[in-house]
Amino acid sequence: MLARILKWTGIALLCLVVMFVIAYSIFTFLFNRQQNTRYAIQLREIPIPTDAVAIAAGEHLFTIKGCSDCHDKNLAGKTFLDDPLIGYFAGANLTTGKGGLRPGYSTRDWLLALRHGVSHEGKSLLLMPSYEYARLSDQDIAAIIAFCKAQPPVDRELPRTHAGPVGRVLTVLGKMPLFPAQKVDHRFRQPAVMAPAATKEYGAYLSVSCTGCHNPHLTGGESPIPGGKRVADITSRGNLGKWTESGFISTLRTGRTPEGKQLENKDMPWSMTAQYTDEELKALFRYLSSL
Repeated sequence: MLARILKWTGIALLCLVVMFVIAYSIFTFLFNRQQNTRYAIQLREIPIPTDAVAIAAGEHLFTIKGCSDCHDKNLAGKTFLDDPLIGYFAGANLTTGKGGLRPGYSTRDWLLALRHGVSHEGKSLLLMPSYEYARLSDQDIAAIIAFCKAQPPVDRELPRTHAGPVGRVLTVLGKMPLFPAQKVDHRFRQPAVMAPAATKEYGAYLSVSCTGCHNPHLTGGESPIPGGKRVADITSRGNLGKWTESGFISTLRTGRTPEGKQLENKDMPWSMTAQYTDEELKALFRYLSSL
């Protein structure tokens, strides 16, 4: 009797192993197909300024868009997730130093990355939130590029970004936005200029930066970061609907909500939103409270 039990237990375990191998092979195939997809982009090139005003505007946008969270303040890149199961992810070195941009990196390459989320080979970049930049005006995207190109070279070599076994499965299941090119409307025509103003319309323009965590409808929910905290609803249905404009501005400047809760910067990057101007924060509040 014991021999029969051991025999069937062994068969059952073998079947489970075979099923796991088959399932993982399917996930790997689907992952590789997404990774190797090539996008035929009809790129609209724009001139990039070099004047001090444009570079300063680009620095402000670089700051409030949270670019330094991945690429570091000196643009030399940094590791932000290193997990053997989920994967290794680092923001690229955006300078011309050792480990940085490849020789001959052009304005076209910048635009492909920022507006379309693809490399010069036409394949999707990994985890670069290009969908948050794809709708920026020509003036704003040019200012960001101008600022980045004006920075001095920094030598910093980082391992290649790659997904681990769990990261691959999560990506295929749509739980991790690893391939940004899939989320970009590549036919969208950006406006030439979006003038800052304390209006609901300008707030809508700014709110795209919030969609990466709070989802495209800004209603929050499951965190896009594996294992992350549940994300708040920032429409009028959430706590924001009970706040005043001054309370909203104070929250995004100090991290302390009108209810007295201190937000952790790793969950809600208020040290970044603190760099918004009053005009930008007023516009954002007017838009969010209208939803």
